[in-house]
Amino acid sequence: MSTLEPTAVPEKVTSEMADAPKKQKRHKSAAGDAARAISSPWASLIAVVIAVLWTIPTIGLLVTSFRKPIDINRSGWWTSFFSPQSYTLSNYEQALAPGSSAGLGQYFINTIVITIPAVVLPIFLASLAAYAFAWMPFPGRDALFVAVFALQIVPLQVALIPLLDIYVNTLGIGASYWSVWLSHTIFALPLATFLIHNFMRELPGELMEAARVDGAGHVTIFFKILLPLLTPAIAAFGIFQFLWVWNDLLVSLVFLGGTPDVAPITVRVAELSGTRGSAWYLLSAGAFISMIVPVAVFLALQRYFVRGLLAGGLKG
Repeated sequence: MSTLEPTAVPEKVTSEMADAPKKQKRHKSAAGDAARAISSPWASLIAVVIAVLWTIPTIGLLVTSFRKPIDINRSGWWTSFFSPQSYTLSNYEQALAPGSSAGLGQYFINTIVITIPAVVLPIFLASLAAYAFAWMPFPGRDALFVAVFALQIVPLQVALIPLLDIYVNTLGIGASYWSVWLSHTIFALPLATFLIHNFMRELPGELMEAARVDGAGHVTIFFKILLPLLTPAIAAFGIFQFLWVWNDLLVSLVFLGGTPDVAPITVRVAELSGTRGSAWYLLSAGAFISMIVPVAVFLALQRYFVRGLLAGGLKG
């Protein structure tokens, strides 16, 4: 009667099999260590310290904007917490008054007039372009999309002087709202098209196929089916573009200069920092007026901003 004998296993194989659980354990422990390091109390403490240090200048600007000019010239803003001082709103009243030396009221309105169209135009045009790149096959589509994406690496400073020459000498729209609207739209289109296209490509194609079976055309599919689904991506880019345009100085300074009728508030605050260096009460109030709107918009809509950024990179 024959008996079965166990097959000899090479020692190298057995050692590798024995080491496999250890390697897997080490791999898992490394990932776990990284996760624990990020969520550790020390990491949280460091994040809190960085946030506080980052916020201190903003707090100092806010406190200074409410102090009287005589107190600003005598001591630093932090001394107002330890010594009795009176706060006032006259700095903001003088900064926003039409006939004052600062006169930020008109510039504030100009900024709103510049920002809203400069946000809506690129979103609308980029959404149409993204739909064409995503769901309308045509010759050279991929090459053209790569070209649009590559435009993001071109510095906007390279195009400022040629655009200014076109606006002034060819189109005759120099120092007008149209020059900054078109410029911000041109500079924002590559990134907007790329982001919205990536989000749109993740939508199920069965939606468009079912709509075409029911007789819907491209216009109906875009406005009634895709546009409601694009809300997270549009909101994310809209917030990004709003913050960019509102805080812009370079584009406005090149195309509008310091013209009070059309220049935004950032241009006026830059002028105050140069001509009103000793009038800190006006400079601080003007700077805080220029930043309060974008800060409020971001804090109010930050959840849409995060959802929109994550929506384009996740499926399911």
